[in-house]
Amino acid sequence: MEKLEIKKKYLIKIKELNKHNLHYYQESKPLISDGEYDKLKNDIIELEKKYSYLRANLSPSSIVGFRPSKSFSKAKHRERMLSLSNAFNKDDLDNFEKKIFNYLNIKKKTILEYSVEPKIDGISASLTYKNGNLISGLSRGDGTEGELITENLKTINDIPKIIKSENFPNDIDIRGEVFIENKDFEKIKTNFANPRNAASGTLRQKNSDETKKIPLRFIAYSFGYCKNIKISKQSELLISLKKWGFKTSKFNKVISGIPDLIKNHKEFENKRFEIDYDVDGLVYKLNDIELQKRLGFVTNAPRWAVAHKFSAKSSISKILNIEIQVGRTGALTPVAKIKPVNIGGVVVSNATLHNEDEINRKDIRIGDTVEIERAGDVIPHVISVDLKKRKKGSRKFIFPKICPSCKSKVIKEYNFQTKKYDAVKRCPTEGYECEKIAIEKIKHFISKDALNIDGFGKKVVEKFWDLKLIRLPQDLFKLDYNKIEKLEGWGKLSVSNLKHAINKSTKLTLDKLIFSLGIRHIGEKNAKLISQHIGNFDNLTNISSEYDFNSFLNTDGIGETQIKSLEKFFSNTTNLNVIKELKNYIGIIESDTKFSGKFKDKTFMFTGKLNGMSRAEAKSIIEKNSGKILSTISNKLDHLIIGEKPTNKKVNLAKELNINIISQKEWKKMLD
Repeated sequence: MEKLEIKKKYLIKIKELNKHNLHYYQESKPLISDGEYDKLKNDIIELEKKYSYLRANLSPSSIVGFRPSKSFSKAKHRERMLSLSNAFNKDDLDNFEKKIFNYLNIKKKTILEYSVEPKIDGISASLTYKNGNLISGLSRGDGTEGELITENLKTINDIPKIIKSENFPNDIDIRGEVFIENKDFEKIKTNFANPRNAASGTLRQKNSDETKKIPLRFIAYSFGYCKNIKISKQSELLISLKKWGFKTSKFNKVISGIPDLIKNHKEFENKRFEIDYDVDGLVYKLNDIELQKRLGFVTNAPRWAVAHKFSAKSSISKILNIEIQVGRTGALTPVAKIKPVNIGGVVVSNATLHNEDEINRKDIRIGDTVEIERAGDVIPHVISVDLKKRKKGSRKFIFPKICPSCKSKVIKEYNFQTKKYDAVKRCPTEGYECEKIAIEKIKHFISKDALNIDGFGKKVVEKFWDLKLIRLPQDLFKLDYNKIEKLEGWGKLSVSNLKHAINKSTKLTLDKLIFSLGIRHIGEKNAKLISQHIGNFDNLTNISSEYDFNSFLNTDGIGETQIKSLEKFFSNTTNLNVIKELKNYIGIIESDTKFSGKFKDKTFMFTGKLNGMSRAEAKSIIEKNSGKILSTISNKLDHLIIGEKPTNKKVNLAKELNINIISQKEWKKMLD
């Protein structure tokens, strides 16, 4: 009877959560506060942890976010709308600027000039103008594709519908933030949880006449796609945007050097609550647009901009226990189980303790009263211990010397570059012999960036492991669907969907397969390099401990760290058997990447110091033009590019092999 009551309570909470998801995501009209929503979500997850038989398709542990709205058509951005990386302190800013210095190969004493702009907590939008007329408007969406919300955007008075300025580009995407001022939000706050939700909900109205009733504002800050724009500085662009009829922030500034950025940030943070709209930080953009172009982008953010967020929110809690989690690569991570506490609208019950050294340095113990910090999307962590509240008889936490999962003796690896032992202790198991590592490896195998098996989440992996349905990756393709169908929470439809998703995942590229194996130090980029070196699945299955792993040294991006990791992985018999058996179920498809640049099928190598650019930038230029970089001189090399003070040994060897030796100037001519 107790089991039925618990399940009934659980399903009521699931139904309630789904109702709030609908109101929050689809209608942008949440019925409860963020704190109440998070508590409900947390209650469901805690129930699932406590009672393994609880399972629902709409559980927050199985779904992420919400279904895309069907109210609007979708369209692709002509230039992706990327997010910004975050900085929280001086160290973060120093690191951000250091990367700029290194990439551009400029002196670290150089004082860089930044355009400083408030980070408005609103909804990003992109406006397309052709011949001065507003043609369409898109939401950010996933950065690649957004919702067409043109008519709703046209209701905003701050957005010009026609621009007649002579120097306004004929074809341009203007980008900015849609928001609502706090004084206007006060009049409608009964309908929305906060100003951001009000802006989001209003923009996603089906009827633009309803959108018109809400006094939305728009501040322009950048452009995406553009034809023939002649502006050299971000600050000039902001001035031009204002001349063209757009509203810009009156708090925009040009500031040079990190010390002055920090000083301004502190002053602005102290007065930000006087501003009549929500601001959660300041954005710093390298003011020189030509340098912005040179720096380019990483995967999802520009190298030339960063968001300096305001102070993290923290709270006081009590450590109930310290648990050791074992990750996919064997890393032992201590996690503090704390008395649940609300930090910035999020209920926090776990806080990372990072590693053994961190615990010892702060002298963190079970039962301690501690300050917990949660900064942005960073995992909550312990800042300090209140020693005055420590109880007598408290014992120092002793970090385990053996793996809590497989009882292997844990190790600390020696880093030959830093000449120090790593701070992280690890279980030395390379294969699937350690249960916790095996579970995490399988979770990685089915993850979005690997096989991407829809509906096969982490909870499902854990449940199937407990039921002994899976032990190795290949077991996913040998599941007993009849047995699964009889499990609580499963039925014919859900089993059919699972079977379809697994079958769909059996066709993938070789680099995806290599990445899915979860080899330490081998991310998506390295997996692509390795797949190009190996060539095909047959060659992958033939790799063993006898393989010449040093052959990877010819592949730029693969160093000694990656090679040692590959050697360890392929020295494990279980790993080799897994790869061989996967060949019975997985079909490798050709990558859809097309190479058609100026350097297609050409290989390059640099020696000596380059003038005016770093090796990283030069390498990026070659790769963008479909060329390849090699690390050693061989017959595979087409061009050796020499800078100042080149290595004579490399130059002489290149001459012996009749390799084309060119200067940096000649290389640039090849580009032009």
